[in-house]
Amino acid sequence: MLEDLIPDVRDGLTRKERAVLYCLRETQNELNGRNVPTLMLYGRVVEKVDMSQAEFQAILTRMVGLHGYPKSVR
Repeated sequence: MLEDLIPDVRDGLTRKERAVLYCLRETQNELNGRNVPTLMLYGRVVEKVDMSQAEFQAILTRMVGLHGYPKSVR
């Protein structure tokens, strides 16, 4: 879908990126602020939008700022 690829003018997030952030916030609230396991988050996200594991990992990597760093730094 074209809407999934175009960033929103309000915040610069795509529909899929927004779904990841929304599901992360909701799951963190359910877990009383604890860290959310990646697999649990992925399961919640794919209930809302169609997304491959690779695409999900790419979005997470971009959001935490690890894109472009050498593997030894991570």
